[in-house]
Amino acid sequence: MDTSWIDLPTGHPNYVEGCMRFMEFSKHDLVNGKIRCPCKNCKVEKWFPVNTVEGHILFKGFYKSYKKWIFHGKGGMIHGMIGSDGGSTSEGSLNNESGFVGRDNMGGLLRSAFSVNTSPNCPTFEAREDDEWIEEPVNYETDDEYDDSTREEEVKYKKLLEASEEKLYEGCTNFSKLSFLLHLFHLKCMNHCSIESFNMLLKLILDAFPQILDFPSSFYYSKKMIKDLGLGYEKIDACPNNCMLYWGEFLEKDKCHVCGTSRWMKTKGKGDIISDQGTDTCKKDDKKILRHPSDALAWKAFNERHRDFALDPCSVRFGLASDGFNPYRLMNTTYSTWPVILIPYNLPPWLSMKPSSFILSTLILGKASPGNDIDVYLQPLVHELKLLWTGVEAFDAFDGKKFNLRAALLWTINDFPGYAMLSGLSTKGYNACPICVDSTPSNRFGNKICYCSYRKWLLANHPYRSQGNKFCEKFGTNEWGKAPSRPSGTDIFSEQEKVEYVYGKSKAPPKKRQRGDNDNNDVQDESAFGIKRSILFDLVYWEHNLLRHNLDVMHIEKNVSENILGTLLSMDKSRDSKDDRKALEKWRIKPHLWLSTNPNGSEYMPPASYSMSTEEKERFLNVLQKLKVPDGYGSNLSSCVNMKQRKLINLKSHDNHVLMQDILPIALRASNATKVIDLLARLSSFFKKLCSNTIDPDDLDGLQDEIILTLCQLEIEFLPSFFTIMVHLLIHLVEEVKLGGPVQYRWMYPIERYLSHLKSHVTNKAQPEGSIAEGFLLEETIRFC
Repeated sequence: MDTSWIDLPTGHPNYVEGCMRFMEFSKHDLVNGKIRCPCKNCKVEKWFPVNTVEGHILFKGFYKSYKKWIFHGKGGMIHGMIGSDGGSTSEGSLNNESGFVGRDNMGGLLRSAFSVNTSPNCPTFEAREDDEWIEEPVNYETDDEYDDSTREEEVKYKKLLEASEEKLYEGCTNFSKLSFLLHLFHLKCMNHCSIESFNMLLKLILDAFPQILDFPSSFYYSKKMIKDLGLGYEKIDACPNNCMLYWGEFLEKDKCHVCGTSRWMKTKGKGDIISDQGTDTCKKDDKKILRHPSDALAWKAFNERHRDFALDPCSVRFGLASDGFNPYRLMNTTYSTWPVILIPYNLPPWLSMKPSSFILSTLILGKASPGNDIDVYLQPLVHELKLLWTGVEAFDAFDGKKFNLRAALLWTINDFPGYAMLSGLSTKGYNACPICVDSTPSNRFGNKICYCSYRKWLLANHPYRSQGNKFCEKFGTNEWGKAPSRPSGTDIFSEQEKVEYVYGKSKAPPKKRQRGDNDNNDVQDESAFGIKRSILFDLVYWEHNLLRHNLDVMHIEKNVSENILGTLLSMDKSRDSKDDRKALEKWRIKPHLWLSTNPNGSEYMPPASYSMSTEEKERFLNVLQKLKVPDGYGSNLSSCVNMKQRKLINLKSHDNHVLMQDILPIALRASNATKVIDLLARLSSFFKKLCSNTIDPDDLDGLQDEIILTLCQLEIEFLPSFFTIMVHLLIHLVEEVKLGGPVQYRWMYPIERYLSHLKSHVTNKAQPEGSIAEGFLLEETIRFC
């Protein structure tokens, strides 16, 4: 039916004729002699006798938005247009000049959501003496007597009504924009789709059907649209002491009326001024926070030295990571494949460490670790990095222009053995620390090498320096030495240039230099700076990088956790044995822990402050066994508890991560298991702060002082054998945060997960590396396409 007359002036002949046709059309569906009035004032919400409605539309004007007469016409008109089962019918399509019918009862949904009823027999209608029926819940009058909430509901209803009446695209008869969006949300909820997958689906739909106009392009805008249906939530502030809610009569209050606590969080502003967040007096904190490697010193120093590279926004910065894995899983325990991965850091923080951005640059084949010969396999990669430093011609797909692409390698990310392979520095023996190098504080303790002397890092006048009898220092000597400084890249490069190294497994085994040997002898020499010159020094900028190789926090935290748990529970990796107690006596320290003799002549180890009795171990393990954690937080720790042998088994790196940072101090306190709880809690707090996503640079000096003092106190309580090289490396981690930024961009977690993904490509057991390469190229091709 033609409805174009609705837009004409009220006095126009065609308008009057259209009104008459409408009245004839409407008389067939009277309810108690009344129909809805579609005048511009009543807006289909009020019910009047036929004659009254006729006068309204003739003199007041017709409601222009009401062009699909779903509330008027012959009996069953609504069902004819919508269909008894929600589907469309041919009758509806003929009678609907707008072309849209719809398979879903969106009108009914909106009327239910906003309490708009279709029958005057509903109890929400109020009858009046003037034969006017009004629907109470939703009345869209514009008089001033209605409050703002009613007007807000009116705006929401009209907005959704328009979306429900608008076709998805020209010619679509099944979906309106609102109904199609609700179907998409239905699929998301039923199949537990992520927000990212929902966004990708929306993008694909809009790209595939360009005729769909003005449709939400993301989950955010889609949720914003349908939340007017009531699918949202309200945030209510609460007193941090659980005294009250800022709700109702207390909505505008700024502090708790019970305890007086401020409603707002405290923030540290400029000049260390503390103010309330959320109040007008809170000033914006313009301090630079470490969120990304670009905020740290190494990145800034590189920019200062290479200004032309830094000024070009197209310049790319890479990290290099490598580690070995067994592609056969348990089928062959000796085979090892070594991928070399490049990580671009130019992406925003939420994309930088995603495996989809990793570049598999080299795949080293072999039955064992390449060791120091890894440089042989890195030659092609280093050659490409040299070319990228000078610049290569590339094509900008966005601008359609060619440009000069430059790239630089910032640092490497490896576990500790991999650190030695790529840096050329030694990570074993007395000079095992690659930062302290020849000043590494080490000594032989029994049949082990231990790394103590953390008092070197204390202030010169600290009382601990003169209390040698309490610490893990041979013969209880006092400590007046200074902490070693980090060597520069130039220092390492000049020292490694002096070392002769022959690549390949066919070379003669290294032999010790004998008296009388001169520099011309063919000897595999080793200095405090390693046994080879790293191939990465072929890059002209490499020796000037402030941070060339990263200490991997993941493996350091794992090893420290294993040291602690092994010692507390007397497991296989315990750092307290009879041999260690005998070595104490030779060092003449900690006499209260020397081996003692029972009356029957047998030796026993006196309990230390960290020792746990059988009952304490059982209490501690029982806490871990019954612990419940949120989904996705960590693995099932109860499966790692062996109550019979009173130990923990099969702990993965991430298990040690959550234990070290969160669970260990709580479990120890809950079981009251040892006297060093506070000390271990401080160590746990250190790891927690160190691994934060954002770090205030001003807090790092305090964090360094905290770990120095914690390590000194650990020396007082534990034996020298506890202090392995991994424990020693804790002293350097804060400095590396200053240089490289948050550890999330420099640890092995994403690399290890990516290696597991590469392992899934191995379908041909005869050619595992070929399977990995083909699988990676296929993914890269799909990503490019």
